Amino acid sequence: MLKIWGRKSSSNVQAVMWCVGELGLAHERVDAGLNYGVVDTPGYLAINPNGTVPTLKDGDNPPLWEAGAILRYLANVYASSSGLDGFWPPDPVLRADVDRWAEWSKINIAQKFTAPVFWRVVRTPLSKRDPEAIAVALQVLERFLAIAAARLEVLPFLGGNHFTLADVQFGHCLYRYYDIDIDRTELPALRRYYDRLTTRAAFQDHVMVSYEELRETD
Repeated sequence: MLKIWGRKSSSNVQAVMWCVGELGLAHERVDAGLNYGVVDTPGYLAINPNGTVPTLKDGDNPPLWEAGAILRYLANVYASSSGLDGFWPPDPVLRADVDRWAEWSKINIAQKFTAPVFWRVVRTPLSKRDPEAIAVALQVLERFLAIAAARLEVLPFLGGNHFTLADVQFGHCLYRYYDIDIDRTELPALRRYYDRLTTRAAFQDHVMVSYEELRETD
């Protein structure tokens, strides 16, 4: 059985847990990080010297850290028996295309949303927020969201005709993007795609969760 360390409010943990949920894998998740501690203990640092989350242990295999590596591991080992057609294609060319969009999502969506936008809105007290910096960060983010939206005008999912690992890496940011108090550019295809994601049970269970413990107030 999988063992995953990381708090539910961590976006990287959410991506991993969403993937675990979609693949239907038995697992145990241990709260770690932020006010839960654990990550600074000798035992944890022995399996993840970075003191970050998530960390995955699958049976007797060596521990894994870094969300992207964990996602690819889960897809490589378990996707073929999951019943999710096309999630991680066996054909190397098709798989590379999915992987391209997954990597693109990590670099151009997750990294341009989490710290530049989400942290400035939720993890910064109102009196210390910088509306101009948030607006500039949103302009950068939404330039890339528009690329995804253009693709989603003609395809049901970011990776193509099937729900794939690329959708996990991309879509886990969208709940917070649409939930926080910001001025968003209208991207109808992106909104329709997000609305479809919200019907997936694993998305509801592992992504559409409270982030109030992260909120900083004056």
